[in-house]
Amino acid sequence: MSLFNTVRNTIVPVHKEGYPFVAAFFVASLVLGWIFKPLFWIGMIFTLWCAYFFRDPERVTPQDDDLVISPADGKVSAIQMVTPPAELNLGSEPMLRISVFMNVFNCHVNRAPMRGSIVSINYRSGSFVNAELDKASEDNERNGLVIETRHGQIGVVQIAGLVARRILCWANPNEPVDAGERFGLIRFGSRLDVFLPAGAAPRVSLGQTAVAGETVIAEFASAKGPVISRRS
Repeated sequence: MSLFNTVRNTIVPVHKEGYPFVAAFFVASLVLGWIFKPLFWIGMIFTLWCAYFFRDPERVTPQDDDLVISPADGKVSAIQMVTPPAELNLGSEPMLRISVFMNVFNCHVNRAPMRGSIVSINYRSGSFVNAELDKASEDNERNGLVIETRHGQIGVVQIAGLVARRILCWANPNEPVDAGERFGLIRFGSRLDVFLPAGAAPRVSLGQTAVAGETVIAEFASAKGPVISRRS
């Protein structure tokens, strides 16, 4: 039983959005193997990678309304004051933007950075340049959420990347959302931008690795005591 529990706790579950892709890779492996046997094993490597890409691990999220939690796994690629996208209706004044870039090896399940209520969701079509480039925020296909929090409205923008061709968002306007709660997914390489109002101070550095639902990327208050966490 202990061996079974060890295996079960080691294997990370695959998000349901990934099932069709894993199945397609597996079928392709069988077909290729029928044509030329070594191709089956090459196909299986890609099948395992696909399952790994769509992994959906549990995360332990700090429960503190003053903390902003990373919405994505990846590298912090930008920390700067910029004007938020017009479709978010967050005004024309610069806001603190923290960007997290996800490569094809990162977990791509997106999580809410703060607790609040979803005010609006705005999708905009666009191009598919490298999501790590700054111009991707304006040029690329994106989907933006505005969340009403204790500290005002924040923006969370899903940005498609060079390889990504599908942004998924299963949240809805006027719904409550908890910090760390899953709200979407982007397939195969992308970026998340978080726009924060005055009073937010960064708690990460450029190039730092962030973990969705766990890494504190900004804070609205300091000198805090112990933080309560929630497993999801």
